Parts: sequence; structure tokens; C-alpha cells
Amino acid sequence: MSKFERFEKEEKSSDILRDMGWIESLINKTKVETFVYSKLNDLNCKLFIKRDDLIHEEISGNKIRKLKYNLKYCFDSNLAGIVTYGGAYSNHLLASAAAANLAGIRIIGRVRGNELKADSNAVLKRCSELGMHLEFLERNYFSKIKNQNGIVEIDGKSFLSIPEGGSNLNGVEGCKEIITELEEEFDYYCLAQGTTTTSIGIAQSIPKKSKLIVVPVLKGFDSEKEMSAIIGEQEFQKIKNQLIVLNDYHFGGYSKSTELLRHFVKDFNQQNTFDIESVYTGKAMFALVDFLKSKNIRNKKVLFVHTGGLSNWMNS
Repeated sequence: MSKFERFEKEEKSSDILRDMGWIESLINKTKVETFVYSKLNDLNCKLFIKRDDLIHEEISGNKIRKLKYNLKYCFDSNLAGIVTYGGAYSNHLLASAAAANLAGIRIIGRVRGNELKADSNAVLKRCSELGMHLEFLERNYFSKIKNQNGIVEIDGKSFLSIPEGGSNLNGVEGCKEIITELEEEFDYYCLAQGTTTTSIGIAQSIPKKSKLIVVPVLKGFDSEKEMSAIIGEQEFQKIKNQLIVLNDYHFGGYSKSTELLRHFVKDFNQQNTFDIESVYTGKAMFALVDFLKSKNIRNKKVLFVHTGGLSNWMNS
């Protein structure tokens, strides 16, 4: 029996498959708002936030940006589906499963850890419910193939392989639109950094006079090396002088936290109508506040890009 029985029994029309309007309708939910934080009041900066967290519960923030042109490429090339990669609690896997479900496209999720099963946690269970065919791989093998990018053959059919985290040039193109759809310019832009895909797209789109503050959430992460690996050294040099990389706000590493960070996130959330969390956006916001205060940056326009964060399924 085929691993894609659902699609073989109920094929959707090519018109539906190729209609990307559903993505635009989700992206249109984003907006720019002002925000406040009492510790910044004396700097007289104008603080704004790009609310990409409003886009979708499961295809949150920058996830749909990175998937948009990958899905389009898959449709335009008449491929059988997509295959992508992630860990047991990967929000990229969940977002990809949800997007593929909405698009009516086949998807394979290759998961780090052959000891896992589809019911090992709520995230994997939800991916399976959304129609993702899960393959659980031995960890060393997973590390060797997690960055596969481009067309691969699976069971005699051509699939688009999207690297872990959606980290490829199609992803960069989608992330550029975070900036190009804005109606005004800012002096500083800031966001949390994971794979660097979103950072690259934003860096390539902001005004030349502006600076981009990136905050890696991984310990020991070489931000510049990773960015250069995706777009090449020549293209990286074009954006390097606009980058401010704040390496010391990972709070122990991915998914790690401290009492200081948790207190900050709670205090910030109490002062605003939207939430940040301690894995991604909380670390970036903490770093931004510390940077503005320590550098005594005054009377500037600052945009924080809310890239979503962990889905509610992560806490199930």
C-alpha cells in the first residue's frame, strides 16, 4: 500500500494545487503595531513590531515565508510533493505539514531519532494527523542528509527536498517580503536567528542606511559563516556591514532559559497586548533592550520582527 494513500484516493484539481492565494490570505493577517517597554522610556525611541505571529497558529511567522516559494517551485515543476527534515519537536516540520495539508500536496517528514514514533509527542502526532508521512532516521544518517536541497527521487517520483528549517534560497526569497511589504523605513530592525534564512532575506531588503540586529538562539552558533554558506561569500559581503550580531543572548542554548529571561518575558508581556516566549522572541527582545540601553541609542525608529515561535502544540 502506498504511503500516500490519501492523495491517491482523493486527488485534487491542478487549479487548486496551483492556487497560492491561500498563502497570501494568511500573510495578509500580519500588521505593524507600536509597543512599549518601561525600561526604554527614557530613550525616546519609536518602537514597532511586525506581527507575523498573527499569520497562522501552526504555520507561524517566518515559517510560511520560508515555505511559500518552495511550494510554488514544487507546483511549477509538477513535482510529486516535498520532503523535509526536523527533530522531535520541530516547529518547521509542523508548519510544513500544515502548509502541505492546506495546499493538498504530498509531504514526507524525516525525523531525527529512529527510537521515535508518530505518537511520541503531540507535535509528531499532529504532523501525522495533517497527512505528513513520517520517517524516523538514525541520528548520524539524519545529520548527513538534513541539508539536502533540490529535487530528489523517492519511490520513482520526483520530490522537492527542503533542508531542515526551510533553509534555502527559496526560503530567503519569501523572507524578503517581510520588509518589502512594509510602508515605512526604520533605523534598526531586529529578530531572533535560527537557520539565518530569515535574517538573510531581511538583510537583503532593508534600506542601506539601516542596521539589522540578529540574535542567535543557538549556543556557539557562527552566524556569519552560516549566512555565507546559504548565499555565498560574495553576496554576504554586500550585507555584512549592516549586520549587528548579538551572540551572548542564547541563555544556555536552544530551548534553554534562566530565571532572568523568564522574568523579563513575563514583565514584557504584562506591558503589551501580544506575547513573546523564551525560546526565540524573548531572547531577541531581551537583547534588543540591552543593546539600546547599553549603547544609549536615542530618537530612533526600531522595528522588531515577531517571527512567531513555538506553536501551542509544543506545550501539549
